[in-house]
Amino acid sequence: MSLKPRVSESSKAVLSKSEQTRLVILSAAASLFRDQGYTASTLRKIANTAGMEAGSIYYHFSSKDEILDEVLDLGLRHVFDAVKEACVEGEARGAEFREIFGTMVHTHLIYLLEASDFTSSNIRNFSMLPSAMRERHRPLRQAYSDLWDEALDKALKAGDIRSDIKVIPLRQFVIGALNWTVEWFDTSRYSIQLFSEKAAELILDGMLSDPGEPVAAVDAPGSGKVDLADIRKIDAPEGSKAVQTRLHILSSAARVMRKRGYSASTLRHIADAANIEAGSIYYHFDSKDEILDEVLDRGLRDLFEGVAKVLNGDAIYPDHRSRIAAAIRTHMMYLFARSEFSSANIRIYGQLPEEVRSRHRPIRHDYSRIWDKSLNKAREAGEIRPDIGVTPLRQIMLGALNWTVEWFDPEKGDNEGFYTLDEMIAMLQTLLLDGIGHHKTSNNP
Repeated sequence: MSLKPRVSESSKAVLSKSEQTRLVILSAAASLFRDQGYTASTLRKIANTAGMEAGSIYYHFSSKDEILDEVLDLGLRHVFDAVKEACVEGEARGAEFREIFGTMVHTHLIYLLEASDFTSSNIRNFSMLPSAMRERHRPLRQAYSDLWDEALDKALKAGDIRSDIKVIPLRQFVIGALNWTVEWFDTSRYSIQLFSEKAAELILDGMLSDPGEPVAAVDAPGSGKVDLADIRKIDAPEGSKAVQTRLHILSSAARVMRKRGYSASTLRHIADAANIEAGSIYYHFDSKDEILDEVLDRGLRDLFEGVAKVLNGDAIYPDHRSRIAAAIRTHMMYLFARSEFSSANIRIYGQLPEEVRSRHRPIRHDYSRIWDKSLNKAREAGEIRPDIGVTPLRQIMLGALNWTVEWFDPEKGDNEGFYTLDEMIAMLQTLLLDGIGHHKTSNNP
């Protein structure tokens, strides 16, 4: 992937030597922030990546925080400017919403996956930063959100998209599905142009060949509908004090790693979060790596087993639509029953050393395969649209689901303008299966 921000060759030609060096430092930092996280990316690492002495950085930046601020700003400002320009241009020539939306999706993906590491660095690090640092960049993030909200609101008023979904969670759904690509998309294997076209179509029209009835109630009678309280009981063992303490340490470690990233999370940080002495951890775990392995495993293994029961339940679910919808519900229930483990897995996995990722890749591949098997069966039955590959379809779907841990708060569900977890699941089922595009309903002929 190129490390170049949005600077043309002609523009670089007129940059001073100092400005060019500054750009090299920022590019090196963006690459490190993206792959290792902000806390673990020291000034010495940035200097080594930039091919200079560590002390030389201070001729251009006063601190790592100043570098981060500029990386974050560039990462979002470039994509904001480009998406806004695409919207203005499309509206000026009277383009339909579908075309404008497709261009917005393509532009967002270009800056996330190809133009530079600045945008992906912003996405991977923002939620882990101290609140004061996040606040400095919140206005621009809000402006970018507003840009999407305005486009979706215009489409809603024009009847181009469905009227039964609130605009803000709809925008979060779209951006989440796109942002997840930073965790899996390989530009050497896939065309961004082709993928963005199919992603826009999938988001607009859904994955099924034909829209169906509402899917909020999809669990077959006697299927044992997944309940949040039941899942949480698994994480509340009634065993010995040692078993409960071990779980408490794991839960504390997951929260620390989710907030700080793996490399910056020390055993002392974990002990402080668990309110125990650092040395006491060694009564339960040999090392931080052992804790990490169990946190990652808990973040996915139970989810895999729960969803596998649904996707393999051909005798329970009468059709592919109901089975996929039930699996979506189960995935979400496990995400929010084990929020600290699942969100830690989601946030830090891409920044882990390869030897750590390799230990957990088999279970991740197993989870992908059970979805692919079910989606392929639905396609063979003619229920899944044939124009989008199963792998990108599954990635977009799981991306939209997984990204909810970054923005959705089920505790606010009783407040005006917010969704409960059940309401959010129903929305996701509808959007993934039927899309955000306008569909005829009994209330909307």
